[in-house]
Amino acid sequence: MPLSATGKVVITSVLIVWLASFQAGFAKEPVTKIEYTVSMENPNNHYFHVALTYSGLKEKSVDLKMPVWTPGYYMIMDYPKYLINFRVTDASGHELQWKKTTKNKWEIKTGGINTINASWDIFAFRTSVADSYLDDGRGFISPTGIFMFPSGHKDHPVTVTIVPYEKFTQVSTGLDPIPEKKNVFYAADFDVLYDCPILAGNQEILKFELNGILYTIAAENLGNIDRANLADAYKKIVLAATSIIGEIPYKHYTFIQMNRGMGGLEHSNSMAIFSNRLDFNSTEVSAGWLTFVAHEFFHLYNVKRIRPIALGPFDYDKENYTDMLWFSEGVTSYYENIILNRAGFFNREDIYREMKTSISNYENIPGHLFQSVAQSSFDSWMLFFNRSENAANTTISYYDKGCALGMLLDLKIRYESGNKSSLDDVMRTLYQTYYKEKKRGFTDKEFREVCEKTAGTSLDEIFDLYIPTVHEVDYTKYLGYAGLSIDSEPKEIAGAWLGATTREEAGNVVVNRVEWNSPAYDTGISPMDIIREINGEKASLDLLNNTINSKSPGDKITFTITHRDIVNKFEVTLGKKTTKSFDIKPVPNPTPEQTAILDKWLK
Repeated sequence: MPLSATGKVVITSVLIVWLASFQAGFAKEPVTKIEYTVSMENPNNHYFHVALTYSGLKEKSVDLKMPVWTPGYYMIMDYPKYLINFRVTDASGHELQWKKTTKNKWEIKTGGINTINASWDIFAFRTSVADSYLDDGRGFISPTGIFMFPSGHKDHPVTVTIVPYEKFTQVSTGLDPIPEKKNVFYAADFDVLYDCPILAGNQEILKFELNGILYTIAAENLGNIDRANLADAYKKIVLAATSIIGEIPYKHYTFIQMNRGMGGLEHSNSMAIFSNRLDFNSTEVSAGWLTFVAHEFFHLYNVKRIRPIALGPFDYDKENYTDMLWFSEGVTSYYENIILNRAGFFNREDIYREMKTSISNYENIPGHLFQSVAQSSFDSWMLFFNRSENAANTTISYYDKGCALGMLLDLKIRYESGNKSSLDDVMRTLYQTYYKEKKRGFTDKEFREVCEKTAGTSLDEIFDLYIPTVHEVDYTKYLGYAGLSIDSEPKEIAGAWLGATTREEAGNVVVNRVEWNSPAYDTGISPMDIIREINGEKASLDLLNNTINSKSPGDKITFTITHRDIVNKFEVTLGKKTTKSFDIKPVPNPTPEQTAILDKWLK
């Protein structure tokens, strides 16, 4: 929807058109029907019961498949491992033959009958935005781990009936409700169904309206938080985020907000988030929490509609590889900061602090020497949610470096275009050209072309060096466009450096991680080693810390260490640790051009 002169979204007759098309959809139902019912009668057993009626069939066999991952969570989850009691009958209740042919496919011999009734139970007891969960306080449905789809018919419309536990009072989801039917919902196809998590429980419901669109906050346990302040903060985030693109592509939006957990997952017209960052004892809503909400909200554009071509239509059977998660996730992290600045929650110093943190997070670990941000994106399926003891030595986060690259692109485009264009223009072009007109994602080459056309110049340094390689980034040049400086000089940290982190476990001092090229690393100390003695004394965390703190670089410590049945005695020569602050500050005397770019970039 276009923006009016006042910056507000113009809705005109979109809602009327949608209602007409919605009604028309029911008037012209397909010959075949796919209908699900999900119930949860004994929630503390943690099993959802799923019943499927698939009618109007003509095939002699049907393959039902369950996804093995969920969009936005780039990790193979193997959801079928939670499924038991698979059963299938005809309309009269006669058992039909079936066979499991792959880890996520069930082949059913239908013999040409018109209707099959299938059912199964799903064990749901993992607290995650990508996993279903059920007890007597919450029934959270992550759809890819609950609903099978008929192979070859992923584009088929679906209806879903939720039968909540008798003590639950609310069902919240981004799915469209079917009028006059309680807890019955409609999805135009399985991609839509899989994109709409469902929360059944006793969540508190807050509602607000903006430009004729209804927003629902479905929140567990808001505690002392001021409800009006929370809704007002979400309104400001919505207005700031949607003004970037200038069009709202949903009819309604739901914030599913659960407590006692971590993480969040974006969806086209909803988000599922855990509120561990929210202080329920305070009436105020922290900016830290709002950055999280802004990130997941902006994904409705960047990922769900503005997307690399690999990220949809999805293959739910296997990994969907892309080099561009740095853009899909990392640049969204950049925009979470920009959105909070434009919404009035962040000032310039807050932006400088957040950018410093992102840059420091990857520049100050050895992984930045070995893994490019493109590799980090591609290898996410193996590495990002599977953090090993050696991860910081060999990998980086595409969130952190992608956030920094978003800033570099934005500043470069502003500078090269004479402050007439920005990364916002790239986002709008990608949305209009590929999502709306071409109705597909973009290739890496097409993305680069849009960026360079918007800048009016080649962006070789970013696209040929900073994205695919570990080449050192010239932050000074790019921040200089806005009259900012950055401190990237290495500085020694006071005291001696061992290069190993430890924990206490069952009375033992256990090594967690050893930093690449550190004194501990060079000596041969390893993660999972147990430090038995320090300079001949029984090891403890206090003794270890006190010993290191009393030493200077060049001093030696003797360790007795065991792993498995092997005992080693190491003499470690302590070293010096250097780090870079990456503090960002305004230069003393900016030029008029620098001031103009900064003023247009940040409030």
